[in-house]
Amino acid sequence: MNLYLLQIMNGVGIGMLYFLIAVGLSVIFGLLRFVNFAHGAFFMMGAYLAYTVSVSFNWGFWAALLVVPPVTFLLAILLEQTLLRHAYHLPHTAQILLTFGLSMVLQELAIVIWGTDGLHMPTPGALAGVVQWGSFIYPKYRLFVTGFTAVLAALLWWLLEGTRLGSLVRAGSEYGDMMALLGYDTRKVFMYVFGLGVALAALSGALAAPLRGVEPFMGLTGLGIAFVVVVIGGMGSFPGALIGGLLVGILQSVLSSAWPEMAQPVIYICMAVILIARPHGLMGRG
Repeated sequence: MNLYLLQIMNGVGIGMLYFLIAVGLSVIFGLLRFVNFAHGAFFMMGAYLAYTVSVSFNWGFWAALLVVPPVTFLLAILLEQTLLRHAYHLPHTAQILLTFGLSMVLQELAIVIWGTDGLHMPTPGALAGVVQWGSFIYPKYRLFVTGFTAVLAALLWWLLEGTRLGSLVRAGSEYGDMMALLGYDTRKVFMYVFGLGVALAALSGALAAPLRGVEPFMGLTGLGIAFVVVVIGGMGSFPGALIGGLLVGILQSVLSSAWPEMAQPVIYICMAVILIARPHGLMGRG
């Protein structure tokens, strides 16, 4: 029983990381109708930046958490302004080709700078070790990741549901032309949303680095997971990204003990079943 409870808790923590990767992708598509195949590369860049700040510069893990989001936010703004904005009105096939090419450029850039070998990012000293409740033992860092991402999810929900920016994002996803006619600068809203989505993916990479290490091909894995979560939860849906992330994380974690061979295929089977039953996802709008 303790083993399965441990795997469920691990699944919740992993699922919240999946949520952070996927929610930016989901909101970007919901507002901009833009298919971003470079999203996984930003997850990878977040992990590498965290490693550089924490280990190479020796500033520590907490400094990495503070540095990664604003740096990747600014990088996203730069790319959005100079390159990606011109593809918003192109067909999805053109957007896929452009952003996939960008992801390959970022991946090769990471190989040039950091090499192809995997890098180990240590767990911060304050979060090393385990906590114990009776006979149940759980790693401190995984508990921190679960709590931190849960607080971040609550802040994101408040940002999207309780602020003026959130109102503009929701209105822009449904009535973008009407917003422009009313005098709102939709380009600026699009820019901020894109930057926020990229910063969240990079932060997820920074949090995942001590758990899985850092290597240049982790972006492809992150991209695949993000699309699975978004398809399951529904494009453009914040609660859908949360439910999809938790569902995928728990399924993977539990099956890694009960049926290891199916831990990876089951998420794609689940995605296929949901696509057949609900083509717009669990929480998506038709």
